[in-house]
Amino acid sequence: MSEPAHVRGVNEPSHVSPSSYGIDAATGQFVHPEASPFHPHARPVAGSLDYLEDREYRHNMTVQAHWPIVVSPSVCWQQIVDWGGRRYMYNYFKTRLNIYDITDPRELKVLVERTFAPGESFGASTIAFNAKLGKWIMLQSAEVPRGLNVMGDGGKYAEPGRVAELMAKPMFRGFRVFELTSPTEWHLLAEVSTDALHPHARVQQGSGALDVPTYHGGRYAFIAAAPDNTFVNQEYPNYVYSPGQLIYDLEDPCNPRLVSAWWVPGQRLGEDAAYRALRQHGNRTSWLGARMPIAVDPPLEQGGRYGYTVMGGLGFHVIDLADPANPVTVGSLDLPLNVGGVEGDNVDASRAGDLGIVLVNGYPMNEDGYEPYKDIFVIDVKDPAHPAIVGVLPRPTPPADAPYTDFVLRRGKFGPKRPGYYFQPGRAHPGVAIYPFMNAGIQVFDIRDPAHASIAAYFVPRMTGDFADTHSYATPMENVFIEWDRKLIWAFGNTGIYLLSTPALGEPDFGPPRN
Repeated sequence: MSEPAHVRGVNEPSHVSPSSYGIDAATGQFVHPEASPFHPHARPVAGSLDYLEDREYRHNMTVQAHWPIVVSPSVCWQQIVDWGGRRYMYNYFKTRLNIYDITDPRELKVLVERTFAPGESFGASTIAFNAKLGKWIMLQSAEVPRGLNVMGDGGKYAEPGRVAELMAKPMFRGFRVFELTSPTEWHLLAEVSTDALHPHARVQQGSGALDVPTYHGGRYAFIAAAPDNTFVNQEYPNYVYSPGQLIYDLEDPCNPRLVSAWWVPGQRLGEDAAYRALRQHGNRTSWLGARMPIAVDPPLEQGGRYGYTVMGGLGFHVIDLADPANPVTVGSLDLPLNVGGVEGDNVDASRAGDLGIVLVNGYPMNEDGYEPYKDIFVIDVKDPAHPAIVGVLPRPTPPADAPYTDFVLRRGKFGPKRPGYYFQPGRAHPGVAIYPFMNAGIQVFDIRDPAHASIAAYFVPRMTGDFADTHSYATPMENVFIEWDRKLIWAFGNTGIYLLSTPALGEPDFGPPRN
């Protein structure tokens, strides 16, 4: 396939010769490019399979059940609600929403299957119980379109007119607040534009809310968003905005109030010196800004003080939230430069309060290993002013009987995505971390010694799809949801939903939720 035809940026990585990366004959290890441009197509190397492997692998893992339900190939979201002694799961992505009764997890019951009409969608959501009100409250994001459905291979650099077109798109940009009246019904309480200066305009500014809001059912909510059209110092070719972090007061869920905004200098127009000083300036590849909201553990309402965020290529930051109206950066850490793909996507802060560590990773955007590998970093945050990398989780390797020596050769994308979300029920296991690894399935890590972590278990599903349709095969396992309280792993992939268990978590509990 020919490369995208557009004028390259002065600091944009050049395409890499296939002879300069791949399996090293001397070591047998896969050598990734040192840097690569955005490339939304297959790019197989010597040794890559020329078929999609119809075989699965597992180690120290039991498949308790499997359902051939696919809400969306590749990415989808999950959420759990406990109501009346029963447990319900939302499984959705944009135009499709399923709701299941998983009280007996091995007997999943489909309660709702809904496809939304054109122009409607079910955005990334969080649902939390507000104890003060005695109500389940849902926050749901609404974001501008992103990705290849908006622009082609060269993105905004090849089609600059699409930027103005997107900015002028009439749509709601922000988040909505709902009250659940049953596990399958809800009604609108508030509609909050993240464009605070033009909240009722037909054409609003900024990105709207990205991904799942952070809300624990108390007073404060955290939203990732570019609040206006000055937040556009974004190198990534298929996105216009450079999102920051917004904090809202939800004391009255019917009237959320913007409390403050936080961002990294260089994200906005007018911050030219800071922008030019960035390591990624002008590379037309790196994602600059938030992809997810600030993570907190414990929540502010439960005595927490610090928030944690990774801002794409703009580093990891510890934010003092003692006064939410005046967030203060107290510690920052540049992750190793890693171009392309997403350098910093998410922070797993579920062990910050108990252990003083967080896990941080980016994820691959290019197929077939055509970018630097994305590590999962263990960061010590006990001293908020001096966060430090104290460990890197090991790279998964295929079993000896696989027809390849590195998962890159299995085709599609290889690397970590998100280890579920902060609202997974129960407390995260202090010594176990679980990540979806795309073509390497679900990988379970023993992190009891963060400096010497190991792989404790894995489940790698078969591949499916068609090489002619990247979306159908490139990320066969991108989503995981963990019931820490029942010691169960839900994996969502292109071949359906899998219910998994592993001795690394302990004996699974198949009874109804206890709390």
